[in-house]
Order: sequence, then C-alpha cells, then structure tokens
Amino acid sequence: MPNGTPYEVLARKYRPQTFSELTGQEHVSRTLQNAIDSGRVAHAFLFTGARGVGKTSTARILAKTLNCERGVTHEPCNVCPLCIEITKGTSTDVFEIDGASNTGVDDIRELRDNIRYLPSHSRYKIFIIDEVHMLTNNAFNALLKTLEEPPAHVKFIFATTEPHKLPVTILSRCQRFDFKRVPLAKIIARLRDIADQEAVTISDSALALIARKGDGSMRDSLTAFDQVLAFCGNNASDEDVVTLLGAVDRRLLADVSASIFRGDTQGVLAGIKMVDQVGYNMRQFCQELIEHFRNMLVIRSVKKPEEILDLAEAELEELRSQSANFSAQEIQRRLTLLVKTDAEMGFATFPRLILEIALLKAATLEPVVPIQELLEKIKALETGAVHTPSLPWDASRPAAPVPGEKSAESARPDQHHHKATAPQPESAKPRPSGGHVNWERFVAFVLEKRPDIGSVLEHGSPLKQEPGYMEIGFPEASFFLTSAQDSGSIAEIQELAKAFTGADTIVKVKAIAPEVGGTPLSLVEKKKCEREQHLQDLRQEVNEHPVINEAMRIFGSKITDIREI
Repeated sequence: MPNGTPYEVLARKYRPQTFSELTGQEHVSRTLQNAIDSGRVAHAFLFTGARGVGKTSTARILAKTLNCERGVTHEPCNVCPLCIEITKGTSTDVFEIDGASNTGVDDIRELRDNIRYLPSHSRYKIFIIDEVHMLTNNAFNALLKTLEEPPAHVKFIFATTEPHKLPVTILSRCQRFDFKRVPLAKIIARLRDIADQEAVTISDSALALIARKGDGSMRDSLTAFDQVLAFCGNNASDEDVVTLLGAVDRRLLADVSASIFRGDTQGVLAGIKMVDQVGYNMRQFCQELIEHFRNMLVIRSVKKPEEILDLAEAELEELRSQSANFSAQEIQRRLTLLVKTDAEMGFATFPRLILEIALLKAATLEPVVPIQELLEKIKALETGAVHTPSLPWDASRPAAPVPGEKSAESARPDQHHHKATAPQPESAKPRPSGGHVNWERFVAFVLEKRPDIGSVLEHGSPLKQEPGYMEIGFPEASFFLTSAQDSGSIAEIQELAKAFTGADTIVKVKAIAPEVGGTPLSLVEKKKCEREQHLQDLRQEVNEHPVINEAMRIFGSKITDIREI
C-alpha cells in the first residue's frame, strides 16, 4: 500500500461490532439483548445458518457484551481493553476454536481441563467453537458432561452450517438461534453505505448484481465488492461489474423474454448468440430466465409482490413494466417449459441447442383462449345450432340427414352396413367345398386353431386356389416367407387345409418380388387399404359438416386431426 499500511478487506473492516450493526438478524439480536437485560443468559448457545450471515460475528459481540468492563449490558462499549482484546482476537479468556481442525477427543479433553481454571481477568471464560459439526462422536461424548453441568464462569457458543449433523444430546443442551439469509435489499443498503464511506461511485443496479452474487451471504457480497473495487478502482461502471462477476446482464434477460412474448424468433436466437459470445454458462442463463419468469409470474399473481420477492425497488418496477401486458397463464406456460428444459440441460451434450429449441417453442406457443370465453362461445354455438345435425362421432344420437349430403350411416359404410356383412364367427368353422379354399375364411379358421400360423398367413397373397392345390406368395427376404417355407409349417398348413376343406391339399409357398404387379393383396394389405379409404371418407364428411364449419368460424380454429371414437 502507498502509506505502508496493509490493506484490510471489506469483510473484516466493516465486520459488525455491536448488535445494532448486524444486518438481517434482528430476531437474534433482540432475543440475546433481552436475555442479557433480564439476566437469563444460557450457558450454551448454538448459532446455525448459511455461511457469511453473521454467526461468528454475533458470537464475538456476545462475548464482548458478557465480559465488557462496563458491566453486562445489551451492547458492548468496544473501547475498554477487554472489548478491544476480543475484537482483535487476543483475549486470554475468549477461545475461538476451529471445529474442523480440532476434531479429536484429545482436543476436547484439553479444553475440558482448561475449563476448570477461573478466567485470568474477565468475567467469563468463553469458548467459541466454529463448524462444531466436524467434531467426532468421541469428542462430543467427551464434551457432553461438561456441557450439561459447566462451571458458573464458563459459556459455550457453537456455530455450524449443518446442525442436523450434531447429536441430539448436544442439541438438547444448547439454546438454538437460526440465522436467516440476509435479504437482498438489506445487502444493497449495506453495500451502499460502505460505498459512500469508501468514496466509491457505483450505481444501485451494479450493487444489486454484487448483492445477488452473494446469494444471501453478507460476507460473500463484501468479498465480491472487494473484487470489483480491485478491478475498477473507485469508479465502477455497470458493464465492468457484469463482466467481472460473470453475472447475467438483467437487460439481456429482459430482451430475451420480450422477444419470446413478441414471437420474435430472430431476437430469441440473437439473444442466445449473445449469451454464448459473452461466455455465460447456458444452464446458468436458463436458470436466470426461470427466476426472471418466476418473478413476473408472482407480480401478475399477487397484489403485493414486494412482500414475496427479494428484489430491489428499481428491479421490481422494471419487472412490473415488462409483465404488464401478459397474463399469469401466459407467463406460467413458458415458465413450465423452462423448468423442464433446465432438467434436460443437466444431461445434455449440446446445452445451447436444447435451450434454443425450448425458447423457440416458447416464442411460438399458440395463445390460449380463457375458459370463460370458450364457455360463452360454446353456449352461443349450442343456441344457434339447435336444428343442425349432430357431429359425426356423437354416439348419443343418430345424425339427421341434410339435403344434398350423405348421412352419417352412408358416409361410413364400413362402420354400419359393412359390419352386417363382415365375416361372422361361424365363418371360421370348417366348410367342405369339394377341395376349393375360400382364402379369407380359411385364414380365419387357422387363426382360431393356430394363431401363430394364422398371423403369418395374414401377410400372404393367395396366388392360386384350386381343388387340392394352394399356392401362397410372401414378400421375398421377409420374416413371413422364412416362417412359411419351413417344412414343418407347410405340413401343418396342409393339415389345416384338409381339416377346413375335407380333402387333401398340396400347399406351395413362393417368394414375391416387390416390383411384380397384379399380385393379389394380402389380408393385412386389404385391411390397411380399407382403413385408409374409411378415414378419407370420414375426413371428407367432417370437412363438409355444417356444425363443424360453424364451430371453426366462431372459434377461428382449424382441423388438425380426426379420430374416430
């Protein structure tokens, strides 16, 4: 440093020294101060919470409060020798122990031996054990008796990020305080206060980026702020902060979301290209988009979103403006799509492609008509179409014929008249015919007796049928040809033919080249052709039906698929 003084990082320089300076943990400060004022100070405390939210700082403030020369008070003076020693970490009566490096039972036994001696010049001997969950079970057992009945001059303060790893026997002997994540607005306010004291020129939006980088941790936010000052000096621009922190620019999120709602596919892909050029992680950008859409959804769903969202006022107003023209349902549909995409990107080899496909789909989603509007249109349709014929698939009542139009029965011959003439079950019975074989009835008979052989014959074409002789063709190089050519299969077909006709029948199997024309269709091919013709007739009937045409006119819709119920 120019003046020879070593630089002190912001997290240490602006570490809270009194309960009133603690940010975002007012519930802890108030409870501890009330306990001190009323003389109800427990012998063991457990501070839990995420990293960087003030657990160790609170432990030091509590230690100073209990040992301050001016007496036990709800705020330390921070000027007496005892307070200064604790602040500097040089007190001989306040021990800060790292639970991660003092995990063994021998360390705890040494601590237990030290407890027996009175404080050298303070009111209490105070043991602050950070990351206490790292102690071994044997160490906890060695500490248990002392923790249950400690000497009057001893206080324990434990801090941990993982309280669930502590034995229940330890938890039950401590007064527990849960530290919350620091709200974004309070971190921004604290950063603004520090920026003013350090004479740093920086915008509120840049401070919001720094605070969001901290993710609820004041210490992490101050560390990020230190990094910004080291890079930018005392004049930090928004662009420099975005570049340095690798954060997603909020304007890019706003531009991409606006392109999605406009249906601007060019703008969507341009936004993804920008993400790639800047070097953002694609999945991180997707997650930022999810948070962005979630914020807009909350704004469109509740009356007081500021009570739900952890956002700065400027960001809240910007999101209000962006979401003003869209319904909660429109936002929710796209949010659901993005959440699914995020899960897919976790295993994707091409995350950019996955995100591009999802955002293009989000930009081209068809608008959804409100259900009430649909109900009103349906009611109007029913009122105006009382005397029109019913829909062709309405099974509840027959369709009345319209002049110049075929009836539902005549439009679908295979579903009404055809069913009456279709082969009945009795056709599957053997019917002697002087040796001649009716192919369809024969296959039906075989399907009943030997389904495995019948399923093969369905794919065969009857090339020649004479009394005592049957020639069957199958596509060359097909599974069915191979199955039928087996000598055992031919013998079984001949036996079945004899049982069906009452006469000995020679069966011959031949291969059919695909390009050969004039070959009779197999039963499978005939059924396929009949089905296609039926669907074509049904499609024509639907397209010409007056009720359907009226419905399409009212709803402004079109037919995309026709299915028979």
